[in-house]
Amino acid sequence: MNDSNIINSKRSKLLAALKWQIDVGVDESIDNHTFNRFNQIVQGKKKQETKSIPTNSTQKSESLDFSQQNINNLSEQLMSKEAININAMSLANDATDLISLKNNLALFEGCSLKKTATNLVFGQGQENADVMLIGEAPGRHEDRQGVPFIGPSGQLLDEMLSYIGLSREKNVYLTNIIPWRPPGNRQPTDIEIISCLPFLYQHIALVKPRILVFLGATSAKTLLESTEGITKLRGKWYDYKSSYLKKSGIESIPAMATLHPAYLLRQPAQKRSTWKDLLSIRELLNTYTG
Repeated sequence: MNDSNIINSKRSKLLAALKWQIDVGVDESIDNHTFNRFNQIVQGKKKQETKSIPTNSTQKSESLDFSQQNINNLSEQLMSKEAININAMSLANDATDLISLKNNLALFEGCSLKKTATNLVFGQGQENADVMLIGEAPGRHEDRQGVPFIGPSGQLLDEMLSYIGLSREKNVYLTNIIPWRPPGNRQPTDIEIISCLPFLYQHIALVKPRILVFLGATSAKTLLESTEGITKLRGKWYDYKSSYLKKSGIESIPAMATLHPAYLLRQPAQKRSTWKDLLSIRELLNTYTG
């Protein structure tokens, strides 16, 4: 199994565990998945070694130390496993509107990215927007000003949306999977994503958009609970569901994945396929607004 498959497999297991925990209140199931993940790494390391090492207490200690080191790294990012299940969920559930959700998110200490980011980047746009777009994480420009999608990719996104009659000033709401910028604009880790998911679930439930749009692979894979790449996920309609959404009285929201505008800046030729996605979004929106 290559690195990509391992990462995708881990993400799916963690997301499934979190969803189950949210529904039934169990707060220990993630531990099993994480432990198994480390065991796989240890076994892979053993197979790669060229020297024959006797099975003795020294070898067992080395393997245990390797696993414990990874567990400690995860603990530093999470504070503790209870921080995900109890603290994040409690803060998210207590929020009754976007203002209180933002305030509660600012109180959350369970994501290590908060320590390195300049600002919390919560969201921008219209409450009860027709379309809610969800990206990956803030970049340098967003981190400086605390506003999502204001850099070059955000400017491109605004332009694209304007072509189908949408804007953050009228009928759009913008946010990200992660509200704090990862150092160096690196991709968020699975642990960082999972620690913030309860807030995102509640964010969607409070906005109650008619349509959800997932920008890029990280957003799409996370919220669709899929291991497929963005090129396979994009351009199709899905039903987004969550227990948070159900509590707000909504069974599901139609959702589409499309390419992230940052990717389009690097690959302009892909704008054609994204334009098709935008037209499909506009077509469905017309059935609501006439």
